[in-house]
Amino acid sequence: MAKGPLRLEEFLPFRLSYTSNLVSDRIADAYMALFGLRIPEWRVIAVVAEQDGISQLDIGARTRMDKVTVSRAAIALSQRGLLARQPHGADKRSHLLILSEAGRALYAEVAPKALELEAQLFAGFSQAELDAFTATLRRIDAVVLSGT
Repeated sequence: MAKGPLRLEEFLPFRLSYTSNLVSDRIADAYMALFGLRIPEWRVIAVVAEQDGISQLDIGARTRMDKVTVSRAAIALSQRGLLARQPHGADKRSHLLILSEAGRALYAEVAPKALELEAQLFAGFSQAELDAFTATLRRIDAVVLSGT
């Protein structure tokens, strides 16, 4: 790490955020144009597809989205008939989210496009570079989550 005055362009937390926003913006444009989905809506669909019957709280924890963002995405998807709420436990306010048939069909369309976009974005990198990059991101996650 360089010592000396802070230079935003060289500050790694800024670089991570900047690059993440660039990638998210590109993907967001494609998802909106092709499927009418915002990124939070796509993330909710993807998580529910992986674990049908999941709470909004658990979705927030898995995606690092705040509860308001998850709630708004779930409401929008429910209104489109893509997501259903299933009562959970004795508490009538507690629900698990599940994909409707239309939601599963949309996921089946979007998932291959997501993989295609990923392949386009990272086509200039070798598999070894991508594996090392992924491992580095996971190490950063671990450090941040451990609080050290």
